[in-house]
Amino acid sequence: MTGLIIMNEQPSPFVGGASDQLMTPALSGKRASIDFKEATFRGWRRENGRVGVRNHVVILPLDDLSNAVCEAVANNVKGTLAIPHAYGRLQFGADLELHFRTLIGAGSNPNVAAVVVVGIEDGWTKRVVDGIAKTGKPVIGFGIEGHGDIATISRASYQAKRFVQWASELAREECPIADLWVSTKCGESDTTTGLSSCPTVGNMYDKLIPLGVYGVFGETSEITGAEHLCKERAADPDIAEKWYKMWNAYQRDVIEAHKTDDLSDSQPTKGNIAGGLTTIEEKALGNLEKIGRNSRYIDVLEPAEAPAKGPGLYYMDTSSAAAECVTLMAAGGYVVHTFPTGQGNVIGNPIVPVIKISGNPKTLRTMGEHIDVDVTGVLRRDMTLDQAGDALIDMIVRTANGRLTAAESLGHREFSMTKLYRSA
Repeated sequence: MTGLIIMNEQPSPFVGGASDQLMTPALSGKRASIDFKEATFRGWRRENGRVGVRNHVVILPLDDLSNAVCEAVANNVKGTLAIPHAYGRLQFGADLELHFRTLIGAGSNPNVAAVVVVGIEDGWTKRVVDGIAKTGKPVIGFGIEGHGDIATISRASYQAKRFVQWASELAREECPIADLWVSTKCGESDTTTGLSSCPTVGNMYDKLIPLGVYGVFGETSEITGAEHLCKERAADPDIAEKWYKMWNAYQRDVIEAHKTDDLSDSQPTKGNIAGGLTTIEEKALGNLEKIGRNSRYIDVLEPAEAPAKGPGLYYMDTSSAAAECVTLMAAGGYVVHTFPTGQGNVIGNPIVPVIKISGNPKTLRTMGEHIDVDVTGVLRRDMTLDQAGDALIDMIVRTANGRLTAAESLGHREFSMTKLYRSA
């Protein structure tokens, strides 16, 4: 038995995120809410002044044909991140514009230090490179045509190595909490979501938006049934009408034009129904809990569009599909994503850390490894929403300071482009 070490492993008394959270001040005792006005985090300030909470060197394919080269480069150069995706050939019109906006936005995200773009040909590749270059960050592009995979992999790998060594010496600096851009989307919702995890995000926004944080919510189809309430949460009548026009266009051109039954058999999902949400109206009311009691959205964004009106809450026209929505918000420039879940969702993103919040005791027992913030105490009445909101803010700051989220540590890197219609 020489050299054999036997460990007496005992089951932890905590499940998933619960053990982590019980050590944080935000969950200790029934006390007043924390004042986060002076809160800071340590991030990377980029060339355009934005602050990132991750320091990725991204190998970005322009199109599906370039995925193999990008993955080979990432395999050659440790510390880089390839982001394969499915589209990029023969798209046109609004679909092509969204494709470029998403790729340029992903590369421009402050969580990205430098980018190597690879495309099948030079023209469209240069368009993405030029768009990212406007941020001032290092970016270079390579076309495969006329060179082939092997030569392109070699050239791109040399440049990626230079970028990753340069990025490894970039230093974090102390930043005010107002430098954070925090997005939100819920998934696998159930009755606990609207009662605990979504209101937790709303409480967070009510506290952070007045401090100068940028926020965003979306999921256009999931507002159905509560559209009158969402319209009322606009900052002024003009924004309310802009939002309602967008929502009506989605209903007319997407839902009504293509459905086979209520919301094309997809809303609520089968998981939502199993969790007790039998109508889209119930789901919509829970969804809106994510914007709290006081926050009002100040503008309506196109998919993957960056906000331009300054700090505040925004609405982005997005799909309700988790990977698509988070990808679009990351492309809009948001650096941390908060994700309430009831039944349990495993979504992550390669660029943006995704923080999962759940108030469902069964999910904490069966899928606890996916949950970062345990708010089951809200339903047990031994945690207030103020305390839950504080716990989420605490976790956002810890994540900004470098703590890996559950999705990051488990390797979830879901990146899904939104496509509007068939390619030519």
